[in-house]
Amino acid sequence: MLRAPLSMAFAMALIPLCPALSGTETAASDAAFGWQQTTGMTALVASLDDWLDARSDWPRRDTPPRIRFISQWQAAARQGATASFQRARIRGLYDPDLAEILLVRPWDRRSEADVAVLLHELAHHRQAPHHWYCPAAQELSAYRLQEEWLSEQGHQVDVNWVAVVLDAGCSPRDIHPE
Repeated sequence: MLRAPLSMAFAMALIPLCPALSGTETAASDAAFGWQQTTGMTALVASLDDWLDARSDWPRRDTPPRIRFISQWQAAARQGATASFQRARIRGLYDPDLAEILLVRPWDRRSEADVAVLLHELAHHRQAPHHWYCPAAQELSAYRLQEEWLSEQGHQVDVNWVAVVLDAGCSPRDIHPE
């Protein structure tokens, strides 16, 4: 008779220590830090996609993007006319025609800043099927998601918000009075 109450008391004491038993831990909080335990790019993308599922209105696409690593000069050449007012070092690009994320070397999957770049580009992958007045219009929401993710990691994003908002406005850049 005594064994059942003791066993139940022991089990009840374990529940707060084991999130799998309590069900209190959400997929979003798992994904916020779960990226650190991933072993490979596919698992890392899946972890970030889980986080985006919980934090974004943009639905996950049926197929994940292709991911390639490129040099800084290759990124600058690819960016071309879509160059931002940001004027910072290019860290990543998304090619919607090829559904491809280009991450600029050096890139380290253990670095929160580098993983945040991947998350930003994953947001663009989700945005790609939708119509945009100009490609830069997608940036504000992608940077906001990146900011939120980095905040959960205990970091801040270094973004020129004025430049992002100006870019997102899609207005012509070279306006001269006649």
